Amino acid sequence: MPYQLIRNEKTARRGAFKTVHGTVQTPAFMNVATAAAIKGGLSAFDLKDIRTQVMLCNTYHLHLRPGDDVVADMGGLHKFTRWDGPILTDSGGFQVFSLAKLRLISEEGVTFNSHLDGHRIFMSPEESMRIQANLGSTIAMAFDECVENPAEHDYAEASCGRTTRWLLRCKAELARLKAEGKAVNPDQLLFGINQGCTFADLRVEHMKQIAAYDLDGYAIGGLAVGEPAEKMYEIISAVEPFMPKDKIRYLMGVGTPGNIIEGVYRGVDLFDCVMPSRNARHGHLFTWDGIINIKNLKYERDDRPIDATCDCPACRNFSRAYIRHLQKADEMLGMRLAVMHNLYFYNTLMERIRQALDEGTFQAFHDTYVKRLDTRI
Repeated sequence: MPYQLIRNEKTARRGAFKTVHGTVQTPAFMNVATAAAIKGGLSAFDLKDIRTQVMLCNTYHLHLRPGDDVVADMGGLHKFTRWDGPILTDSGGFQVFSLAKLRLISEEGVTFNSHLDGHRIFMSPEESMRIQANLGSTIAMAFDECVENPAEHDYAEASCGRTTRWLLRCKAELARLKAEGKAVNPDQLLFGINQGCTFADLRVEHMKQIAAYDLDGYAIGGLAVGEPAEKMYEIISAVEPFMPKDKIRYLMGVGTPGNIIEGVYRGVDLFDCVMPSRNARHGHLFTWDGIINIKNLKYERDDRPIDATCDCPACRNFSRAYIRHLQKADEMLGMRLAVMHNLYFYNTLMERIRQALDEGTFQAFHDTYVKRLDTRI
């Protein structure tokens, strides 16, 4: 079994997830490298420096460019990017439904227009698995339908059924590709995705269905897409009792530091979000006292680091005043340093969460930081 549960504090879980590319200490945050690179100029070697455990890449974007066949010819994502740790590739489902202006959903799959040049593409569960097998990621995500919130209950219910049928096709296709030697990583793992919009009854029933298929891990998808945070927490709490205890759990696309602390509190092991790197590129930086906007005038002559308690490369070497200047001047170095800081902060946040779980003090950690870290200074 890849996942080992080390200890609980109420519903919160401390664990380890063993893969062919290394063991992930959980809870963990996966740093998002959409097109096989972190936006902001960070390489695989930078990710090591900022204590990253898992890199996440996007199936849809890499299929469009450079092409998954190119990545396969280059030896897969690990050789292509020089990242030697675990890599998760999402299925492409979210991008199909969020980026494509025109799309047609059928039982076979989805026909849609590329957001780059408009050419028609067909994505099916089998095609998603073929692409991810070419990419050679450590973890492949099953192809699912992402339904916009709010949605009609009847449509959401039908969509859950389709996502379950697509999951079974994904499982069969990935097994076939491995058996025929067509997967760059023959040890590639497969995670299923729970859907059901914000309907607790659909979420629970769908989780029961997919839990029966003995997958390597289970994700909760389709949240953090505009619904109130309390509704998201309500859905996680409803689904959690029906998620297998011996499998790793992943909350997709979440979120702020407070969201992550609340997710851990409710039994989630893995998280990802573009927000820390995206916000960094616009000057919004996380500290242990709250969020600062480095572009504010008050930092013009501030010789302190972004966070006096942080030992990331940006905080060790540069002042707020210098980073503010770089961002105001649109210098790439300003974005790079800011992204390094925010991702380092997230990775350190997860380390401190794991330490609190190890010491049995996570409740106190939750109560101290859950609101503070999301507060703008």
